[in-house]
Amino acid sequence: MHDTINTQEQAASAELHGHAAATQAFPKTWDGRLLFGIALAFSVFQIATAAHLVDLPSQIVRAVHVGFVTVLVFPLLAVVSRRGGIAKAIAWAMALLGATVAFYQCYEYSELIIRAGDPLPRDIVVGVVALGVVFAAAWALMGPALPIITGLFLAYALFGEYLPPPLDHRGYDFTQVIDHMAYGTEGIYGIPTFVSSTYIFLFILFGAFLERAGMIKLFNDVSLSFVGDKRGGAAKVAIISSGLMGTISGSGVANVVTTGQFTIPLMKKFGYRAAFAGGVEATASMGGQIMPPVMGAVAFIMAETLGVEYHEIVKAAIIPAILYFASAFWMVHLEAGKYGLLGLPKMELPSARAAIVEQWYLILPLAALVWLLFSGYTPLFAGTVGLAFTVLLILGSSVALGLPSSVIRVVFWVGLGLVAAAFFQFGMGVVLAALAVLIAINAFSQGGRETLVTCRDALAEGAKTALPVATACALVGIIIGTMTLTGAANTFGQFIVSVGDKSLFLSLLLTMVTCLVLGMGIPTIPNYIITSSIAGPALLELGVPLIVSHMFVFYFGILADLTPPVALACFAAAPIARESGLKIAIQAIKVAAAGFVIPFMAVYSPALMLQDGGAMAAAVGYPVAVAYVVAKTGLAIGLWGAAVIGFVVVRLSAMERLLAAAAAFTLLAALPMTDEVGFALSALFAVWIWRRGRQVAARSLSGAA
Repeated sequence: MHDTINTQEQAASAELHGHAAATQAFPKTWDGRLLFGIALAFSVFQIATAAHLVDLPSQIVRAVHVGFVTVLVFPLLAVVSRRGGIAKAIAWAMALLGATVAFYQCYEYSELIIRAGDPLPRDIVVGVVALGVVFAAAWALMGPALPIITGLFLAYALFGEYLPPPLDHRGYDFTQVIDHMAYGTEGIYGIPTFVSSTYIFLFILFGAFLERAGMIKLFNDVSLSFVGDKRGGAAKVAIISSGLMGTISGSGVANVVTTGQFTIPLMKKFGYRAAFAGGVEATASMGGQIMPPVMGAVAFIMAETLGVEYHEIVKAAIIPAILYFASAFWMVHLEAGKYGLLGLPKMELPSARAAIVEQWYLILPLAALVWLLFSGYTPLFAGTVGLAFTVLLILGSSVALGLPSSVIRVVFWVGLGLVAAAFFQFGMGVVLAALAVLIAINAFSQGGRETLVTCRDALAEGAKTALPVATACALVGIIIGTMTLTGAANTFGQFIVSVGDKSLFLSLLLTMVTCLVLGMGIPTIPNYIITSSIAGPALLELGVPLIVSHMFVFYFGILADLTPPVALACFAAAPIARESGLKIAIQAIKVAAAGFVIPFMAVYSPALMLQDGGAMAAAVGYPVAVAYVVAKTGLAIGLWGAAVIGFVVVRLSAMERLLAAAAAFTLLAALPMTDEVGFALSALFAVWIWRRGRQVAARSLSGAA
């Protein structure tokens, strides 16, 4: 058994190799400096196209985006792994192939459009090379799971005609398949790559700048000030700070590696078990992707896929996200009560007021970003403006520190604010002029030059952080291309519908298992894209609202990173917690219990995601339905926490835990009469525990006397 666990941990560690490469600093060698320069150029290109400083056709932007990714991935992995000369030579040869493919797409852009559907032999050769390079990059960066799954889909496109009905298709020759996958707006340059090359990259850069500017410290200080002295305060700090950082980082695993360096040792120091501390950090970090106002990269892909405004996705996510984090809070509160874990001494905690006064300017670009997203602006525009404002504030704060008086500093900030506001009237030219002036001023002071170095490093680090996401988006486009070419999604979707005709619950269970199994080997983004393409239309046909069905898939794609045997987020926490990744995963499932039940409840009661529909909304009205389902879910989460942890105000016996679990399950079941039974069991449990608590308190008093 021990050998099996070690094998699983080694497999998961291998898949984390790419994430490690994306979080380590560029080496100070010649090739490390060259890669740093390429990453810097990558970010500059993406900013220039997003801000329309350079207007290029979307297809060229996508091709250059994938080209930069493949040029960086192979040498970066070789350098970080300290491979020998032959391995490095192979890595740079693969990078050259990636650059060649991008150049060919750009150089032949017009001609490729003219001969679309009738490619030349050299087009097919370059197309095969393009697919091979993307497959190899994904394998090197994320392990074999996603390339194998994608390879099966590609094989289906080529050989699916030989399968028995209803799995077969009409058949496509090799040239047609390669043309479909390697050119045009399907395949590797499909919607996932479009979203990666626009929204996702900008928001990763946005997070990189905020992180470099000290946002992690601000989140930690504010969290410590608010809850650090409460019972189990160390774990509550981890939930708040990791949840906040997760909203802007876009990667749960990267969030574990960064904030976990602070939160996991803090939890262990104050008595939490190593496995539980790692589970709390993994749960909070992954949950950041579902927490508005700035959610993970999947939210932007979902908005693009569904053709809805971003704020509609946020509206659907807000209540489930609050319940998710409230559940995690409740779990660590009960764990602290069970083991008598107290908070941190108040005098040792930082002041939230002082932290905000010192770094208040970091909140402004985040606030501007949220306002733009909720005002109907596109995520691309909002991300560009948010990033520009962040750089203005970082450079401006460095200049302001050197000004001789507070009055001049106030005048300076007011002037900079007016420049930022002028962007909406006069465009990017005003901001570029202001940035040029600030860069020139910073270049003539020691602190200013350090700030410029910080900004430069943030550009390169942001590009490096984007590599796993961009690679996954390029490869998963092949899966989408297969489904659009062959209609494979309809086959599986019809199967889900046929199951759902007999039982909607079984269809949901099948979809959940598919998400969790896929998520064992692939990141959240491709997991969501694959499963939503297959299951989304099928669940819609079964009466599930479209956003609810996509959120259902999204949630379980995230939870797959907490689910054994792979559980990437948990294995990322393992070396920090110095504990087995599998033990951490088991604790993470306990802490994230709400995440497993909320999607099911939202299907039966769409009001939980602020969507119209559902029998209760029709019967009692929409506001009442929302209030009722939130209260019922909150009660169920509270009972489930008591059952899992085995503590409320006193330690619970096995029978008491079973009673709490039964009450929670009946509240969540959404069947006739189950709510009534659930409320009755909840009342029985509450009265019983209240009486036991009084008895324990009385015995304590008599013992003290």
